[in-house]
Amino acid sequence: MWMSMSRRRMGPLLWAAFILLLAPGNASPASVGNPEDYTADEAERTASDNIVFDDYRGKGCVDDSGFVYKLGERFYPGHSNCPCVCTEDGPVCDQPECPKLHPKCTKVEHNGCCPECKEVKNFCEYRGKTYKILQEFKPSPCEWCRCDPNTEVHCVVSDCAVPECVTPVYEPEQCCPIVKTGPNCFAGTTIIPAGIEVKVDDCTICRCHNGDWWKPAQCLRRECLNGQTLS
Repeated sequence: MWMSMSRRRMGPLLWAAFILLLAPGNASPASVGNPEDYTADEAERTASDNIVFDDYRGKGCVDDSGFVYKLGERFYPGHSNCPCVCTEDGPVCDQPECPKLHPKCTKVEHNGCCPECKEVKNFCEYRGKTYKILQEFKPSPCEWCRCDPNTEVHCVVSDCAVPECVTPVYEPEQCCPIVKTGPNCFAGTTIIPAGIEVKVDDCTICRCHNGDWWKPAQCLRRECLNGQTLS
C-alpha cells in the first residue's frame, strides 16, 4: 500500500528513475572495479616475469653479500672464507696450511680463513683429580708430577736401588723399600741370612750369592743316613 501510494505521488517519470537506480547493473561506483586498475596490475606482473638478472660470468665475481668484484680483484667471498682472486673461471681461493688446533681446545671460532682456538682447558686431570697449571704434586711417595702449560701431566718416578733382601719393608710416605732384617735370600722356601753358610736341614748347607740377593741360594747336599752325614 505504501508503494502504491508513493507511486501515485512520485508520478510515472520519477518512479521509472527510481527503478533504474535500484537495478543490479547500476550499482554504485564504489562497488565497481576500475578497468584501469586491472590493466596496471597485469602490466606489473608481466614486468616482474621479464626481469633479467645480470650475468657476471667471465666479467666479475659476486660474494655472499651480493657485492661484485672485477677480474683480478682480491676479495673474501664470505666471513669464514679464505681470500680469493676473481678470474674468468670464477674465484680462485687460497688454501693455506692452517695450524693445528690444540687437542684440549674447548672453543673454536670459524670467523676467518683458518679456525681459531679461543679457549683451552686451563687445568690438568690425573687419576681422577684436577690440578692448576704449573702446580706440582705427589700422587704417590715415589712420584713427583707437574701440570704443564699444555694441560699435560709430566711425572718423574724415583729410582730406588734394588733391596739387598727378599723381605723389604715399605713404610708409609716413603718411596723406596727399607731393609730391616739385613741382607738375605731364599734357600728353597726358607729365608737365610747372607754372608754365612746355613744348614737348612741335616744334609743340606746353603749360602746366599754375594750381591745377587734375588737369586736362590747355592746349596750343597751331602749323603746322609738317618740324619748323619757320611764321610
